[in-house]
Amino acid sequence: MKTIVLMRHAKAEPIEPGQRDFDRPLAPRGRADAARMGRALGAAKLVPDALVASPARRAKETAEEAAKAMKLDREIRWERRLYDAPGEAWLATLRSLPKSVDVALLVAHSPGIEEAAALLAGAPREFLDCPTGGVIGFEADIDAWTALREGGASLRFALRPRMVGALAG
Repeated sequence: MKTIVLMRHAKAEPIEPGQRDFDRPLAPRGRADAARMGRALGAAKLVPDALVASPARRAKETAEEAAKAMKLDREIRWERRLYDAPGEAWLATLRSLPKSVDVALLVAHSPGIEEAAALLAGAPREFLDCPTGGVIGFEADIDAWTALREGGASLRFALRPRMVGALAG
């Protein structure tokens, strides 16, 4: 059994004139949300064996804040193909993971996260909307990531930063 956690980067600052989209940083709310979601994943015992993220600044900062909050003691793998990527790239990234990884966390962008969720569940693209900082969790009854197929995972949870904040009080 493999656990898949998909996370959309948290709230970013608006793009500045002359700034590349790739270089947009997190807004203060985004930093707080990323840490909140990291704490929630840690509390749920979903600290990943592998964390893979887009190297775009807002995704990178989201991954770093979440990793720090969940006390992750592993290196983050930066995967360029997750920047502005379709859902198929998310699945290809999962398939590239070693068999020893049981819990994988991918951090990147929309609409790729919604496309990946739909592909994993074998559902229409409109299956699930993921806000900034949102997390979607799946389980796949496979032994190796190379066996991951479209429609081959079951949705287990979907969390929004405001939902997690309300639960924490």
